[in-house]
Amino acid sequence: MKPVRNYLTAAFLAVTLASAVGCASTATQEGTGEYVDDTVITTKVKAAIFNEPSLKVNEINVETFKGVVQLSGFVSSKAAEVKAVEVARTVHGVKSVKNDMRVK
Repeated sequence: MKPVRNYLTAAFLAVTLASAVGCASTATQEGTGEYVDDTVITTKVKAAIFNEPSLKVNEINVETFKGVVQLSGFVSSKAAEVKAVEVARTVHGVKSVKNDMRVK
């Protein structure tokens, strides 16, 4: 009975360890918690851009990876580009903003 118990205990620990490692983040891949956090940040940035009357939310794409927000797309003026970056920086949780927007 004891060898079976030891085997089951070892199998349980192996599965638990594999599960924990599978959810961990690396330099190029987010962990589960970071993915959820980034999704929330992306949603908040999009909402902030939507609530800014001088910006058109459909012109600006927002992506987030480990708290770094990347803005891309085409905007109508340099002022709109600067304003979008400013708005994104004010959102809680944003570590930095990368600006890949272009003026059309």
